[in-house]
Amino acid sequence: MSTPRQPLKAGILPSFIFASRWLQLPLYVGLILAQAVYVFHFWVELVHLIEAAFGNQDALKLIYQASGQKADVVPTHLTETTIMLVVLGLIDVVMISNLLIMVIIGGYETFVSRLNLEGHPDQPEWLDHVNASVLKVKLATAIIGISSIHLLKTFINAENYSDKVLISQTVIHVAFLFSAMAIAMTDKLLHQAAHTGDH
Repeated sequence: MSTPRQPLKAGILPSFIFASRWLQLPLYVGLILAQAVYVFHFWVELVHLIEAAFGNQDALKLIYQASGQKADVVPTHLTETTIMLVVLGLIDVVMISNLLIMVIIGGYETFVSRLNLEGHPDQPEWLDHVNASVLKVKLATAIIGISSIHLLKTFINAENYSDKVLISQTVIHVAFLFSAMAIAMTDKLLHQAAHTGDH
């Protein structure tokens, strides 16, 4: 009966290099703080929208300017376009927050240390099979979603932007789409090559 092989102990230098992954921890903590700023910004914008809906002229002026609309005279009441632009801005904040969560949780799990969430009722489903490749595809998809919201806001408010800005944002969005497709295709090819090598 053969005895199980004992795992080899890493030397001092490999252990030191491996431990250097913990240098990323302050970066993820910083992203958590950035998300807190986004949460604060979300509620400030939401409160201004609610105040404007009840006729507060100062709040109306603030959200009118924040939504990128330019006019000599600010309307005395909320318009559908202003509401739409503000709500899209709030959705944009939520999507960026989702992106931050993916980077924080997925990045920490992939590059720093296990979170040991097995059996936790709130464990994200995507975290079960997260790796660097899956994370890249998910991040690319999230960035496309954020870019789509920005592009939609720009086209809704197109009269306040030059043709150059409209064309530039459209080209950038298309570039994001092609980049995400290239990442997904590369990931698929690598998986196929790995499965072929296993057989």
